[in-house]
Amino acid sequence: MYGKTICIIVFFVFLIASYSIYMGTVDPRPYFSQLQSPPRGASPCSTTGRPLRVFMYDLPRKFNVAMMDPLSSDVEPLTGKNLPPWPQTSGIKRQHSVEYWLMASLLHGGEEEKEAFRVFDPELADAFYVPFFSSLSFNTHGKNMTDPDTEIDRQLQVELMEYLENSKYWQRSGGRDHVIPMTHPNAFRFSREQVNASILIVVDFGRYPREMARLDKDVVSPYVHVVESFTEDGVDTLDPFDSRTTLLYFRGNTVRKAEGKIRLRLEKLLAGNSDVHYEKSVATTQNIKVSTEGMRSSKFCLHPAGDTPSSCRLFDAIVSHCIPVIISDKIELPFEDEIDYSEFSLFFSVKEALEPGFILNSLRQFPKEKWLTMWEHLKNVSHHFEFQFPPKREDAVNMLWRQVKHKIPDVKLAVHRNRRLKVPDWWV
Repeated sequence: MYGKTICIIVFFVFLIASYSIYMGTVDPRPYFSQLQSPPRGASPCSTTGRPLRVFMYDLPRKFNVAMMDPLSSDVEPLTGKNLPPWPQTSGIKRQHSVEYWLMASLLHGGEEEKEAFRVFDPELADAFYVPFFSSLSFNTHGKNMTDPDTEIDRQLQVELMEYLENSKYWQRSGGRDHVIPMTHPNAFRFSREQVNASILIVVDFGRYPREMARLDKDVVSPYVHVVESFTEDGVDTLDPFDSRTTLLYFRGNTVRKAEGKIRLRLEKLLAGNSDVHYEKSVATTQNIKVSTEGMRSSKFCLHPAGDTPSSCRLFDAIVSHCIPVIISDKIELPFEDEIDYSEFSLFFSVKEALEPGFILNSLRQFPKEKWLTMWEHLKNVSHHFEFQFPPKREDAVNMLWRQVKHKIPDVKLAVHRNRRLKVPDWWV
């Protein structure tokens, strides 16, 4: 009797112990989670996994497309279908046309994968796009700083800031979540202090004080290339290194400001070398065609600083599949969190560039195998520097919107802190 009772007790103890061990090693939550209701939607704080939602202000056309087409009327809403095409004969103005392509991408209603799309309810927006063609305004209303017509450019900026500062969405964030393009060095020059907090689309930081433009809040854009893209490499597919007979190519204005003064000194240093083409030139339709052919037949394309650390020539070289040789101590490059320029470009300091024979000796001794590897990298990234309408996946416009998207978490942090702090930035 007692023996049976003891056996039963031992059996139950063993059973309970086994169950406890089993439950300790197997997580029952996946089963119970299936019984729970699925979440109704993603967190409103998360932007991962979806395109950036952008509200674009409906500005009168004098702020944008009327500079391209003076007959453009405000009566009909601007859409992707009635958007004036960027003029083929725009010449040097094209390099500053980033503002147009960003606007065009928001007007385009295609279903292809995009980094940003337009929302018409500002309450749903992650960011606000200001479609003021500030670079075209400078190029259209004043060719230089003292041109009387620049008064029109100044007045547009004054009117725009009055409009924005009356907007509750500008007031709500202090303009921090507003995206403002200004790729010309003189763009928006009359009202820059009023947009210090905004996300600025610039090509470099050569003309902006540190308190206005910074890498942590702003987006570095490529210039829009002015030479035609090299889409068919032709003989290059057989032996691109030997078929490009010019070692180093430069064609452009040699009279520049700031770091760009190096161009005149390089002209003297590189003169008399048969494998170098260094020519003073201005940007005309015919000269752009000549530069196109010159870059396509050269192994390396020289990119010294211009009036600012960057210039359009770098991006002309990229789409020409000509290895860029970059000379600038202060250049910032677009998309550098995603693209490693050292894989397809060479960098020299100003000091190195002015040492007689230093650059040429380096290029003449450059291994063919290494050049071919860099050339392949260059071809693989060149599509990231194309501006086009309709936009295409991973092109320059989509890359720029992705860069803007990267800035939004910091923007939200700044806005939220500002709303509750009694002493803003008390820790500074």
